[in-house]
Amino acid sequence: MLNRRWWDLGALAVGAVTVLFGLAEPPYGPDDGGAWAVSAVFVLVYFVYLRGRIGGEDAAHHVVITAVLAVLVGTGVAFDPSASILQAFAYPFIWITAPSTRRAIIANVVIALALLGGYLVHFGPGGWLAGITVAALSLGFSLALGLWITHIAAVGEERARLFDELQAAQGQLAAMHRDAGVNEERGRLAREIHDTIAQSLTGLVMVAQRTENRLAAVEGPAAAAARGDVELIEQMAREALTEARGLVASLAPVSADGGLVAALGRLGEAFERETGVRVGIAADVSGLDRELEVVLLRCAQEGLANVRKHAQANRAEIGVTASADRVELTVRDDGVGPGNLVGDRVDGTHAGGFGVAGGFGLAGLRDRAALVGGAFEFGAAAGGGALLRVTVPRKEQG
Repeated sequence: MLNRRWWDLGALAVGAVTVLFGLAEPPYGPDDGGAWAVSAVFVLVYFVYLRGRIGGEDAAHHVVITAVLAVLVGTGVAFDPSASILQAFAYPFIWITAPSTRRAIIANVVIALALLGGYLVHFGPGGWLAGITVAALSLGFSLALGLWITHIAAVGEERARLFDELQAAQGQLAAMHRDAGVNEERGRLAREIHDTIAQSLTGLVMVAQRTENRLAAVEGPAAAAARGDVELIEQMAREALTEARGLVASLAPVSADGGLVAALGRLGEAFERETGVRVGIAADVSGLDRELEVVLLRCAQEGLANVRKHAQANRAEIGVTASADRVELTVRDDGVGPGNLVGDRVDGTHAGGFGVAGGFGLAGLRDRAALVGGAFEFGAAAGGGALLRVTVPRKEQG
């Protein structure tokens, strides 16, 4: 409907047919010349003005379009009734440029009245019956066809909107399934590590303690050396057990159900039970997109895992602040802090180290933040300890 080439062809065809109708009935008189002049003016007006209005729905322009076409139709019919072929262009053009159905109907009536006026001018009072008949038939056909096409277009737009909503819902459902699958796999790995490696390390610590107790009753250099080796085995086993438990805690899924603030509270309580490190939560944000909440929650979880592994802290703080366009997550601790301040913005230009806190955890956190267009920084906190900051663009819940 909005292809200008078809409208170009239609305008030229209507103008040409109007001229041919006049040429088919010689001899030619002033009325024929007037009809041909109207046809030429119509084609000129189309290419100078009307063509540029295709696809637009400006109310002021539509008034001008209606007036121009009404004058051309009425004047053409006044010279020669065969010029009524201009209706074939005028009525459809009125519909595609109308800003509303009501304005289109009013414009259709104006064109029909112009047609009737042309018949009355050409035939005099005796032409009112023919004029009313032609005007009524053309108006009725135009209204019926226009309203039908308008209804079809409205149904098409509604279907397109519903299809877009369906695609969005499918995307959200796929993301939820993916998130559920990731959480399930993390939980499975955490259980496997807890039931195998952690249990074996616990048994190794107990065997080392029992062996050390037995060697305590044995004297001699060899026994002392054996006790030293057993103590080393016990120490290494305890350290490995601590790492295994930390890995279990970091892998254990934390649900984002109930919102980000509630999920952070559950995360902090679980971390405090497992490590004895007190965790404070300072967050007052709601209405975020679920995907964004999951990203921030995972970043907080990785930040606490970093505290567990490296900080030797007594307290950690998780903060979330939001502005109109951004959300910032911070994880601060009062531990030993990194050896030096090293920051890294997630802009794809480099991937620097992170002091004593380096490793796959923060690298993964950096990549996770980058997926949502966020920025990542890690370094020494003012007053001691370490500070992790993740800033992401705000995205409201759909």
